[in-house]
Amino acid sequence: MKKILTLALILAGSSLYAAEPAAKAKPFPESIKTCMISGETLGEMGKPYVFVYEGQEVKLCCKKCLKDFNKEPAKYIAKINAAAATPAPATTPKPEPKPAPETK
Repeated sequence: MKKILTLALILAGSSLYAAEPAAKAKPFPESIKTCMISGETLGEMGKPYVFVYEGQEVKLCCKKCLKDFNKEPAKYIAKINAAAATPAPATTPKPEPKPAPETK
């Protein structure tokens, strides 16, 4: 029994080393505002489900979408990489309205 417990602890410890820290993950592109699986707006159904897949941070609208992501992860990682390579559109500040001329 002691050997089994020791082996379980060793395996659990080694899996922690195998997991890539989230700090080293490439950030999820801010330009992606919707779930790549369902099309729902991220954050609309609550806090997005965030995880790291092969060094890439991924955000889905909910954990249920993970099942579909895992069927074709390369397809969705390619979408993330394409969005990351596309520069975000420049935002131009709105001009301030001109004050009305004074009347005498």
